[in-house]
Amino acid sequence: MGYGAYETTGDILDTANSGSTLSNDAVVDPVKYLRSFNYGRVSTLPDGTTLREFTLVADDRQTKEITPGVQYNVWTFNGTVPGPTLRATEGDLMRIIFINNGTMAHNIHTHGIHKAEMDGVFETINPGGRFVYEFYAEHFGVYPYHCHVQPLESHISHGLHGVYIVDPKTPRPPADEMVMIMNGFDTDFDTENNFYAVNSIPFYYMHHPIEIEKGKLVRIYLVNMLEFDQINSFHLHGNLYNLYPTGTSLVPNELTDMVTMSQGERAILEFTYNYPGVYMFHAHKTEFAEKGWTGLFNVKDSSENDIKTATASFGEK
Repeated sequence: MGYGAYETTGDILDTANSGSTLSNDAVVDPVKYLRSFNYGRVSTLPDGTTLREFTLVADDRQTKEITPGVQYNVWTFNGTVPGPTLRATEGDLMRIIFINNGTMAHNIHTHGIHKAEMDGVFETINPGGRFVYEFYAEHFGVYPYHCHVQPLESHISHGLHGVYIVDPKTPRPPADEMVMIMNGFDTDFDTENNFYAVNSIPFYYMHHPIEIEKGKLVRIYLVNMLEFDQINSFHLHGNLYNLYPTGTSLVPNELTDMVTMSQGERAILEFTYNYPGVYMFHAHKTEFAEKGWTGLFNVKDSSENDIKTATASFGEK
């Protein structure tokens, strides 16, 4: 299809666009992260409430690969940027055991509804310390979590962010579900990002297109956690998607191919491709797109594959 020959501007992108493979020391596995959900350790309380326990460990001592040949001091939750995607159902009790394995103070602020003492703003957890955050998943939706220690831009830009999803009690329709966190890295510390991405690795989904099935509903949980250049966007080629801002409604408020988000904003995007082929998605800002925030969907027709397989089998007899 020729999508591997996509060219960019700027020498800094040479390694990102070389087709090199990521090392085992990469900041995240973009394939695994895309469709990975952590439902916690599940138990039932005496009153019948479902308890979900999660453990998040902060570490600011790691140097990891953010694109082939480029190492960066990332600050991580559970060893990756973004941190793991936590998931619960509305009404569940969420218990997050936070452990600080770093060299400086950290904490966790979760967006959403909770008591003041669970807000993760006023308490700072020193190295070696721990804190237990506990709150009910009171309204379904998509919620970022991130460190809230000052200087906040350093903690977020180095990677201490993630997302948790609260499902409605009546589940949404079945879909191919994905998490995409829009972020970037300032590798020369001038408060301007050198790389932009979804799920941390520039151009990864360009060189490794995301396979989806023709006619199957796709649901993207999209979050903007980009620091410094805080206005970001998501544009889909060859299609339109139903947009659910914050994911707190079961009724979409728009059918579009473009959404713009400030930092901390999030949404659910739902769409179905009816024609097979390779389709691009990217930030609709040239600098972001040309410095890593570009990807591809490879829409496959499973029925055609079944026909070809059946034909080949018939021919062998």
